[in-house]
Amino acid sequence: MSDTGTGTETGTGGGSGTGTGTETGTGGGSGTGTGTETRTGGGSDTGTGTETRTGGGSDTRTGTGTGTEGGTGTGTRRPAESRTPRDRDKLPLPALLALATAVFVTSLTETLPAGLLPAMSGALGASQSATGQTVTVYAVGTFLTAIPLTAATAGWRRGRLLLTAMTGFAAANTVTALSSSYALTMTARFVAGVAAGLAWALLAGYARRLAPPRLEGKAMAIAMAGIPMALSLGVPAGTFLGTALGWRTAFLAMTALTVVLLLWIRLAVPDHPGQERATRTPMRHALRVPGVPQVLTVTLVFVLAHTILYAYVAAFLDDLGLGGSTDVILLVFGAASLLSIWIVGARVHDRLRALTVAGTLLVAAAAALLALFAGSTPLVYVAAALWGLGWGGIPTLLQTAAGRAGGEQADAAQAMLVTLWNVAMAGGGVAGGVLLDVAGSGSFPWMVLLLLAPVLVLVLRSRNHGFPPQERPE
Repeated sequence: MSDTGTGTETGTGGGSGTGTGTETGTGGGSGTGTGTETRTGGGSDTGTGTETRTGGGSDTRTGTGTGTEGGTGTGTRRPAESRTPRDRDKLPLPALLALATAVFVTSLTETLPAGLLPAMSGALGASQSATGQTVTVYAVGTFLTAIPLTAATAGWRRGRLLLTAMTGFAAANTVTALSSSYALTMTARFVAGVAAGLAWALLAGYARRLAPPRLEGKAMAIAMAGIPMALSLGVPAGTFLGTALGWRTAFLAMTALTVVLLLWIRLAVPDHPGQERATRTPMRHALRVPGVPQVLTVTLVFVLAHTILYAYVAAFLDDLGLGGSTDVILLVFGAASLLSIWIVGARVHDRLRALTVAGTLLVAAAAALLALFAGSTPLVYVAAALWGLGWGGIPTLLQTAAGRAGGEQADAAQAMLVTLWNVAMAGGGVAGGVLLDVAGSGSFPWMVLLLLAPVLVLVLRSRNHGFPPQERPE
């Protein structure tokens, strides 16, 4: 340390200081002052009086001060605040992968019975059509309770709420695995749907809060990757496990995965506070926020169109003579969905509108191929790829749009989105069944095209609110 001054000065390190009186410094820095100064660290200061400082900083102060700070400065400084995950220029992957696994559990629990209906119906003493309602009652549990439970738990800490929802899945899947009663199984499936309502309203916003602003879209894409993983890999794997070891084993495996996930969440996912009571407003107020009704409408119609075809894709492919290739075609769909999620995650922060339009057009192109050229096996595979490429990122896009449009009402908007999503899934199952009986499976792609037309128009017209161009987080 080099200093020029009058008085007594002791310095260790490099830096410069000018002072009158007595100065003691450790580290590098510069100081100008009159009186007595004790300093540890590097920095520059100008002051009159007595100062004791550890660290460095930069300010000008007259009087007596005591401060601790990193940087250059003089005077009284408060300790630097520790940075939260949002302040870091990286994604908390362990936490986000835990959320992705929670999404996987939520999606797979809903659809797992579809591949296990024959065995489940025999064990429960019910027809396959009645056993198939285990999927419907799950969706009913979600859309009946998502909004009221989200409002009731708005003040809960987010980590506690996520653990509660996942515990509900573990309990419901265990009861389903052990039950031989149709009524008890249906009750357990309803409880699982309730847990899903809590989870869906929470997960997207949670992922956004864990990430820096410019990486929010990528964080949501990672968390939402659990959906196509469940549909393209989880359902075939669960069906294989159920065929090889029994359907009960498949549900017990879900319980085991959820127990591991509970520990993972406790260790890796940072907790966040809920909403203060004073800042809460009725959830219906979200509908008054510009852009929210448009996003919710797009969600309802788009998911309805997708579900009509997806819920009966096995029947559709079987009528084409491709029933034996259903698993491979779904694998193509799933792989394309994963690519879509990666693309959306990389650009959703500034291309939400363009990506939503592109996703709509890709799914429409897939439906057009299936409507006009279903007799060509190669084109069916191309359609599956286009379908996955268009659909894979849609959950991320719609939830991001709802969160941005909702602003302070984002949680309410997400809860409404979850409710309408499940209404659309249940409605798609019913509408698809009616179409299958009345017009045959060949009517599915035409209905998809019919429904996607107003979706595209609404997205294009929602330029100012809902799906604005070049939207960037602050």
